[in-house]
Amino acid sequence: MLGVTPLVGDLDHPATLHRLAALSPRVLHLAPPPGHGSGDPRTAALLRTLARASAVQRLVYGSTTGVYGNAQGACFDETRPVAPATDRARRRVDAERRLRRWALAHGATASILRIPGIYAADRPGGHPRERLLRGAPALVREEDVHTNHIHADDLAKACLLALLRGQAQRSYHVCDDTAMKMGDYFDLVADLSGLPRPRRITWEQARQALSPMQLSFMGESRQLINRRMKSELHLTLRYPTVREGLAGNPPAS
Repeated sequence: MLGVTPLVGDLDHPATLHRLAALSPRVLHLAPPPGHGSGDPRTAALLRTLARASAVQRLVYGSTTGVYGNAQGACFDETRPVAPATDRARRRVDAERRLRRWALAHGATASILRIPGIYAADRPGGHPRERLLRGAPALVREEDVHTNHIHADDLAKACLLALLRGQAQRSYHVCDDTAMKMGDYFDLVADLSGLPRPRRITWEQARQALSPMQLSFMGESRQLINRRMKSELHLTLRYPTVREGLAGNPPAS
């Protein structure tokens, strides 16, 4: 289809990757690390494979904004130092550092995309209303956290532009222009979907009722500046805020 011939490889089985090394001057790496440990052996396996040939000129990695840990609601750009608070985030930091070192050693350009919550109304599991349908709560307003988002279509465009324009050893916040706390976000989702707004609970109640994974997302507050994404990648957001993205109606140009 579309003239594409896929090559199947498994990052957990490096021997299956040998055909990848010399095929492409640009590599987009979106595979997550394993769900355990403090490092990322999958990224390490990919880089060992790519080192066997000198074809790669640009390498783009899809990381997470979780590498910053809890910023207590601070608003910041990509110059903020990473401070991962979970093993999941530490694995991402390990992958970022491996990629940068590899690029420097092999004369390639490495760009890191730090990605927050991804949503899309037309993908199974991609619409946040599904969280509401499960009855998931939100934090009371005085204990709530700032959250960041990107529509899947805008993320796809950012990945493509990074492969073409990403600068060496640069990280980019790939997020939209929304400035909103998590509870207000899910209130908006409920209103647009015709669903009841989520019940609000305290942080102490959340600790007793939610899983460690859910708590980790509700316990980190950040406001990301996306100026570098716009000025260096020249990305114009199709869905500049979650209101347009959830409604499926991009603003008129």
